[in-house]
Amino acid sequence: MSDDLEVQQRKLRMRKILEEVRNMRGMGTELVSVIIPPERMIHDVRQQLSQEAGQAANIKSKSTKKHVTDAIESAISTLNRYKTPGDRGIALFVGHVIVGNNKTRLVSIVVDDPPEPFTSFRYRCDSTFEASQLEDMLIDRTAYGLFVIDRSESAYGLASGKRMHCQEHITSQVPSKHGRGGQSAQRFERLIEEAAHNFFKKSAERACAYWLPMIEDLKGIIIGGPGATKDFVVKNDYFHHEIRKLIREPHFDVGYSNDSGLRELVQRAGGLMDQIELDAERNLVDSFLKEVMQAHPKATYGEMMVRAALDQGAVAMLLLSEGLNKRRVTWFCRRCSHEWETTQNKRTDIPNCPECETDDIREVPDKTLDLIDELSILAGHTSAKVTLISLDTEEGDTLYGSFGGIAAMLRYAWT
Repeated sequence: MSDDLEVQQRKLRMRKILEEVRNMRGMGTELVSVIIPPERMIHDVRQQLSQEAGQAANIKSKSTKKHVTDAIESAISTLNRYKTPGDRGIALFVGHVIVGNNKTRLVSIVVDDPPEPFTSFRYRCDSTFEASQLEDMLIDRTAYGLFVIDRSESAYGLASGKRMHCQEHITSQVPSKHGRGGQSAQRFERLIEEAAHNFFKKSAERACAYWLPMIEDLKGIIIGGPGATKDFVVKNDYFHHEIRKLIREPHFDVGYSNDSGLRELVQRAGGLMDQIELDAERNLVDSFLKEVMQAHPKATYGEMMVRAALDQGAVAMLLLSEGLNKRRVTWFCRRCSHEWETTQNKRTDIPNCPECETDDIREVPDKTLDLIDELSILAGHTSAKVTLISLDTEEGDTLYGSFGGIAAMLRYAWT
């Protein structure tokens, strides 16, 4: 597996964990976050956690005291499995999270393969988990500002790596027509132009306020829109002088001035955005869509067909959607000792044994993998390339929604 793919997969796992952790809440200050950088000794962290467990005995609320103690003891038990934090460190998120109906359950989430090293030690006990260092790791430092505008609406955002983000969509109150004649015509025309000026100023100022804090990481600003308004806004200095230096030529004609316009702008400006991967993955999915429509296609899709193609070494490139949240689980039957694999959507979906039909089965954790990781390993056996496709393009949405998020370009026509 290539280093780039491994980093992408680590970032994807981190993103899924971050989404999960962000949504977790505790009844009180009873969720424990522990971030251990590579240079920190595991022994020292265990010792500090033992001291924190002793101090937890002073908590007045019995339930909070029990939950905090449970979380710290679980964290210590997890750390006992590690001799060192490794090259990039370890993060633990442990505690009783709310699951509804005034009930909680103990969860323990471990991050021991982050995409980048953790920078500092953190211990925090709060009603939410401390995940700021995880968020920092997912910031792509190669970014372009995006801005689309016409007289009726505008939108601005950011394209970085494989992500396209629309920060805000603004609608204007600029009248498009007026029916007055005579002496009123000039006055109404002046009022319309004044409203347009205020709208252009507001749109540019909000976009600049969003971009300025990250200006060191911006490679350029790409401008687009349906008509001549985009050129007027640039020429008449509505943008901050530091942002104006980053505006790239040419400006692009796009059909809309909303989030759809931003997506189209990324497609049209692919040549300018040399560090952005969105255009490359869009072309990959386009190639797959064209090939799969042929009479004898060198492409296939769906988990079953792609697995069969991988087994026969027919896959040249495997396309996997980042939206895939499935796992490849190995099960073991306690009654008849049968072992088998299934693809699982939810952790609560537990099948019966296919041999003896009992429900007395257990998951084998050491043989269970995220589906993306498992298929990537299979692809590596026959030197097939693997590309992760984001959901930030229409093509990425199509791959996930219409083809199940699993597709392959083949070395030869295969059925």
